[in-house]
Amino acid sequence: MKYLGIKLAIACFGGMAVFVSAMPGSAQAYEVIAKVNLSSQTMTVIKNGVARYRWNVSTARRGKVTPTGRWTAKWLARHHRSSRYNNAPMPYSIFYNGNFAIHGTDQISKLGRPASSGCIRLHPKNAAVLFQITKQAGLDNMLVEVVR
Repeated sequence: MKYLGIKLAIACFGGMAVFVSAMPGSAQAYEVIAKVNLSSQTMTVIKNGVARYRWNVSTARRGKVTPTGRWTAKWLARHHRSSRYNNAPMPYSIFYNGNFAIHGTDQISKLGRPASSGCIRLHPKNAAVLFQITKQAGLDNMLVEVVR
């Protein structure tokens, strides 16, 4: 797992010391980045530094929370079912923060607006694509970034 903390480095320019911050697990170090924008309800998938896909998503509805932050993928489940929400199907699940996951949904008509209990929902075909490229890249090489 990549460390997402901040390290300080010192660089000398013309005899003057300058502090430069760097993130060892910076976005450039990941093969796959799924960047989710809560305001636009979209996900941009970046592979090897190039934006490859932009998809509508559904994140947390009113009264629920999709946390913001950065995480590496933790585990994959092709045919997962929710243990919290009536055994709801969660195909192509990519778990990244406890019980939070990116996964396919059968509620396709709700994509593009908040509708979930906190997970990031995708069209099942798009979830399958992200699942496959995450599987190929490896969990430590996939970053989930959720921004407002």
